[in-house]
Amino acid sequence: MKHSNIAFFIPHKGCPHRCSFCDQRTISGTQQAPTPKEVADTCRQALSECRSPENTEIAFFGGSFTAIPTQEMVEYLEAAAPFVGKGGFAGIRVSTRPDAVEAPVLKILRQYGVTSVELGAQSMDDTVLALNKRGHTAEDVRRGAERVRQYGFSLGLQMMTGLVGDSKESAYRTAREFIRLSPNGVRIYPTVVLPGTELAALVQKGAYHPPGLEETVSLCAGLLNLFDGVGIPVIRLGLHASQEVGERMIAGAYHPALRELCEARRYLERMERLLAEVPPGEYRLCVSARCLSQALGQKKENIARLKERGYEISVAPDERMKPLEVRLVQGKEVTGCF
Repeated sequence: MKHSNIAFFIPHKGCPHRCSFCDQRTISGTQQAPTPKEVADTCRQALSECRSPENTEIAFFGGSFTAIPTQEMVEYLEAAAPFVGKGGFAGIRVSTRPDAVEAPVLKILRQYGVTSVELGAQSMDDTVLALNKRGHTAEDVRRGAERVRQYGFSLGLQMMTGLVGDSKESAYRTAREFIRLSPNGVRIYPTVVLPGTELAALVQKGAYHPPGLEETVSLCAGLLNLFDGVGIPVIRLGLHASQEVGERMIAGAYHPALRELCEARRYLERMERLLAEVPPGEYRLCVSARCLSQALGQKKENIARLKERGYEISVAPDERMKPLEVRLVQGKEVTGCF
């Protein structure tokens, strides 16, 4: 069953730095942090309505949860903890900085039922981290990830693509470094430039040009292939759908269905490799019934792109096929598979 979160956003709380890209309030749609009482009230209501609490976690996102004053952090945890455990939610998930997971704070998290800790690494390239004023290094990420593991938490890692100084090559290096750290899940956030950030000033000066949607879809499709290949789930790709982000963004790559675009691109690439073995013409492809819309692409974009190359394609669903599997059918014969 699909995992879900009861999410609380705590914008800027605990952040000792103002990173080049940061505007947590717009990204999360939250102007101020909830009170512990509001956390408790929301959890109580959510538990009464939740059909599968065993697959749901209480989550504290935004800011750096473990870097806020200890007493405040404990008050939030005390508000959430009664709703975790037998008959309640599966656990508590927190996101924080890689350099804010020292032993004392991890002991507190474990005491209050925290099960997952996500580290906002963003990059494993020290030059990219410095240019974007992250205030930590790649080595901090490695040490933090090891410590999170040592204390028995599920480890999540978050990366951003398209930051100042980033490139396709450095994004792939970050992904490979993540794989070596064996996280339980990864989030990928392509850069979105918002007003009032340092990135916005750089864009306006012409000193920085973040990747647009097309370049980002191509890159992230490749990153999905990389993580899938080693069995590490990408639990989020792109920001949550937000009208405010869409209206305010200055540059970068935002789309409310970015994950779907990337999954469609993965299908297109597999179709192209399969069709490269045959001359242009009319063909029938079979794909997983669950993934038919991804195979077709948004507004059947994949079919249109193949048509531009001389391939008239019809796509049929097959209940027996796995996601991303593509078969070329000529008559009754299956002639290839990717």
